[in-house]
Amino acid sequence: MTLRQIFFTVALLFGTLATFADNYPTISPTFTAKKTDGTEESGTSISGSAPITAQFFANASNAEGWTAYYEWRFTLQHLNGQEDDTPYLIRYEEDTEVTFKAAGLHKIVCYATFSRGDEKISYTEEYWADEGVPLTVSISESRLEMPNAFSPNDDGINDYYQAKGTYEGGNGPQSIVEFEGIILNRWGKRLYTWTDCYNHKAGWDGKYNGHPVKEGVYFCVVRAKGADGRDFNIRTAVNLLRGYTEGNDSTPME
Repeated sequence: MTLRQIFFTVALLFGTLATFADNYPTISPTFTAKKTDGTEESGTSISGSAPITAQFFANASNAEGWTAYYEWRFTLQHLNGQEDDTPYLIRYEEDTEVTFKAAGLHKIVCYATFSRGDEKISYTEEYWADEGVPLTVSISESRLEMPNAFSPNDDGINDYYQAKGTYEGGNGPQSIVEFEGIILNRWGKRLYTWTDCYNHKAGWDGKYNGHPVKEGVYFCVVRAKGADGRDFNIRTAVNLLRGYTEGNDSTPME
């Protein structure tokens, strides 16, 4: 007999299921997660790019007068399908916060035990074996590309030199946990450095010491690391084109 079935049996002895729910503690784990684009989602499952920071809540009900013990267990199923047998992290707070950086499917289970005198209610391995994994956070494999041109002319389009897709959103960098971009002129002088590949206003604006540089060819060096362990070492020429405007296809932004 599963723990859930035991609960139903006990409930019937007390009269109704409602009577059981009103008198004994229950949990309903959820989380609120903040994604790299700054948006927040609440629920029991989320997919996105690393890092994702999530606040987990046990959402215990009817726990007044009971002594509670909580144990959050975090396990990882890797992108190749291999699943770890043991948790890589255990937390003991009723509510907790975790930042996810590793690529793969993170499975989160909240164990909870409530005791009051000789009574004990447990939501542990047997309970979740019947209910299934309540919470998941899926982190995508890493992706990062740099363009070869931009047009800092204050038209609101390609005004910053940054990772491809950063401004548009969905097709931008994915699961990048470390990033450094460096802009050099043709003589190797460093003109600009930035470390955020997700902020659509982070990147080179075509200026040095607050003054616009001349049109021409510059160089970008990027060193980055993905949540899946991939290293990115990108070196590319950068064409600065102030005269380019949307609709002019003679020099596309690739």
